[in-house]
This record gives sequence, structure tokens and C-alpha cells, in this order.
Amino acid sequence: MKSRILVVEDEPTIALMLQADLDSEGYDVTVAATGPQGLHLATSQEFSLVLLDVMLPGKDGFEICREIRRAGGKTPVILLTARTHDAEKVMGLELGADDYITKPFNPRELRARIKAVLRRTAGDAPDVVRFGPVEIDFTRGEVRRDGAPIDVTALVRSPGRLLTREHLLDTVWGRGIAISDRVIDNHIVSVRRKLEPNPSEPRHFINVRGMGYRFDA
Repeated sequence: MKSRILVVEDEPTIALMLQADLDSEGYDVTVAATGPQGLHLATSQEFSLVLLDVMLPGKDGFEICREIRRAGGKTPVILLTARTHDAEKVMGLELGADDYITKPFNPRELRARIKAVLRRTAGDAPDVVRFGPVEIDFTRGEVRRDGAPIDVTALVRSPGRLLTREHLLDTVWGRGIAISDRVIDNHIVSVRRKLEPNPSEPRHFINVRGMGYRFDA
């Protein structure tokens, strides 16, 4: 079944471009041109994702995101913003947005972000994964060791399963993004330092030589 995407965008040229681009990717796209219309659709219909402009007539994207979450809506939200201030981006995330992308944006990057958010918010993944003194809370986007949050950035969602570097790159960054495999290796090294009891003899984040990585709880 097609993923349904609600695009809330008041600039007709951008809205039409997004609709055509996402249609070509196989999504079922609905477009709203005002804040109130977008909020009504987002809270009255089922969507896989909401692509939400921040600057909208009638009600801005921050208000819409806040009201979707207050109403109990869990639909993933990606904010489209021309604002570049970090504080405003952080505010959007704190209000419940799952990601944001700054205008003008590369359509290829936006497609990758959408796919990544849809994967991260898939309903078959556990909300919390625990191993040893570590727990990863996907709902809060937080990793804790002995109850204390630590600063780390989809391996743990698939315990015992071998995941190739290519799969991990696609899952985190999306298909078509030109990133070296070494990025995955460097991230695994960083994660081991933070989470493994003995990073030089990893027990949880296992390298399968020449193939990829496996997470063992």
C-alpha cells in the first residue's frame, strides 16, 4: 500500500513541485495551502508523514506541529523552513517534529530524509532497546547508560541480524546519498567507546569481517 504524505505548503510553485516529485516516487500525496486546512487534514485523516512548511497563512507550522502532538497524533512531521537559526530548528524538534530541512532544498535530499523518517518511525520497531546498562529510547530519541543520558546518534533495531554497511548507510542517510563506508566504521567506533564495557573487545556491536555489523543484546 502506498504511503500517504500530506504536504502543507502555501507557495503554489513549491507545492506543485513537491507533489509531482513525490508522486513520481510512488507516494499518495495530498496538498494543503493554509495552516488551518493542513491542521484539519492532519488530525482528521491518516497519513504516513506530514511535510510541513513553517511560514503559512492562518497558522504557522510550529503551531500546527504542537497541536498535532497535543491531540495525540504520532504521524511523523518534517518541517520545511527558510529560517536558519539553530534555536528555531531546535524549537521545531522540541514541539514534536521528527526532522527539518532548510529552504532552498535539494529534492534528492528531501526524498532521502522522507525515506529515513518513514523507516525510523515504522511501527514494527520497539520503543526501547536495552542491553547491559544501556537503553536506547527511540520515542525520546535518547540513549542512556546507567540511567544517565549520553550523547550518541539502526543497528539495535535488528538484534542478531547481519546488516551490511550499505544497508546501514541507506537506513540512516537514505538511498543515493554519496557517503563513504568509512563513515559507518567511524560511527561504530564512537558508539563502542560510549556503550561497550570494553570497546577493544566489543560484545554488542560486532564486526562481521568483509560483510558488515551485527548487534547482539
